[in-house]
Amino acid sequence: MEILIGRITADAKLNTLKDERKVINFSIAINDSYKKKGTEQVKKVVTFINCSYWIGEGIAKHLTKGTLVELAGHISVSAYNDLEGEPRASLNFHVNNIKLHGKSSSQQQVTENVPVSADAASNPVDDLPF
Repeated sequence: MEILIGRITADAKLNTLKDERKVINFSIAINDSYKKKGTEQVKKVVTFINCSYWIGEGIAKHLTKGTLVELAGHISVSAYNDLEGEPRASLNFHVNNIKLHGKSSSQQQVTENVPVSADAASNPVDDLPF
C-alpha cells in the first residue's frame, strides 16, 4: 500500500455509475523541489494524480480545492491514445483511506477572521485541554 500527501486541485465530484455504484473522483497535486548538482537554482516539480474513492460518499463534501490530504491505497497507470492519435498516460490512485490535514492557508484565514463577540472575548475559558 502506498501513501500520498498532496493538495486537492478542485472540489471532488460524486459520480453514480450505471449500476448505481457511487465513486468520488478528485485529483491532487504533489509539490517537490530539488537543486541540480553544481547549481543553486531550485527546480520545482508538480505531479498531478487522479484519485478515486469507492468506500463512502459522505466525505465528498470535505474534499475541496486546497485541502491537504493523506491518502492510502494503490496506484495504477492508464495508457491511451488521444483524439489526435498521440500516446498519453495518466496516473490513478485507488484510495482506501483518507486523512484530512486542513484547508489551504487562504481558506484557513477566512475561518480565523470570524469576529468574536465581546462577551466571549471578555470571559476566557479557564479549563483549556492543554
